[in-house]
Amino acid sequence: MSFMSAMEIISSGLSASRLRMNLIASNLANANTTRTDAGGPYQRKDPVFRSTPLQLSFADLLRDRMASSLRGVTVSQVVTDQRPPRTVFDPGHPDADKNGLVKLPNVNVVEEMVDMITASRAYEAGVTAMQSIKAMANKALSIGK
Repeated sequence: MSFMSAMEIISSGLSASRLRMNLIASNLANANTTRTDAGGPYQRKDPVFRSTPLQLSFADLLRDRMASSLRGVTVSQVVTDQRPPRTVFDPGHPDADKNGLVKLPNVNVVEEMVDMITASRAYEAGVTAMQSIKAMANKALSIGK
């Protein structure tokens, strides 16, 4: 595996983690949104990750026999959580129905915080791996001095 292949794999993971953090932030920001443009309460969003082969040139493929096993990650789509909305009794709320029930988003703040910690740790691991690869490259360059 070449230096650039490793950097490409790590950067794809960092991009995916960043998008996941953005979706989590959106879910948390809309945890109490009862009315959206689509109608009804906000629906939680989740990323779907997919492994993708690296975009290597033909020369790289000939040089590196392991190239077919090297894969990065992309977000193939963002899906909405299909769990039903939470309902609470609040007859004074402007979005309450005739029975006084309000439909709230299907966002569980505790679950989102756990997801945020997991995404943050994945991002930190990617940054650490990138720093290690840079350090190895610098050491390799210093050997030639």
